Amino acid sequence: MAETAATGPGMPQLDISTFPNQIFWLVVTMVVLYFVMSRVALPRVAAVLADRRGVITSDIATAEEFKHKAQVAEEAYHKALAEARAEAGRIIEAAKAEMQEELDAQMAKADAEIAARTAESERRIQEIRDSAMDMVSDVSKDATKDILELFGAKADARSVNAAVAARLKGGA
Repeated sequence: MAETAATGPGMPQLDISTFPNQIFWLVVTMVVLYFVMSRVALPRVAAVLADRRGVITSDIATAEEFKHKAQVAEEAYHKALAEARAEAGRIIEAAKAEMQEELDAQMAKADAEIAARTAESERRIQEIRDSAMDMVSDVSKDATKDILELFGAKADARSVNAAVAARLKGGA
């Protein structure tokens, strides 16, 4: 048997005597394959592609809608942020104004208290000056009387008071 296989024509596909038979079956197979592909497989593939195209289109539309919503939300966020910053600025300005009013009121109160204390101090100083001047006058009168008595001069109280008063006022 090994001998017959070695002496045989070789590969049957390359045998020229079987070409018409091979071409017939090739055409039949191609026609069947064409009908199967055109009637069954290709419509299914087309349907899958159409479904995918629809899903992709729908997803893109949804993505565009979400993108638009995100842009609207971002604009609303920025607007709210700007309003919040403006409101914070108004609150800060109001707080500053309120604090300045309180500070001005406290300063006015402190100024009034200082003015009252200054007036009281000036009044006391004037009282002390007046009291000191009276004391100086009294001491001067007593000293003048004592000095005149030491020198042996006799002076009445009225002339001593007049001389001391004139001298204290700046007279000669």
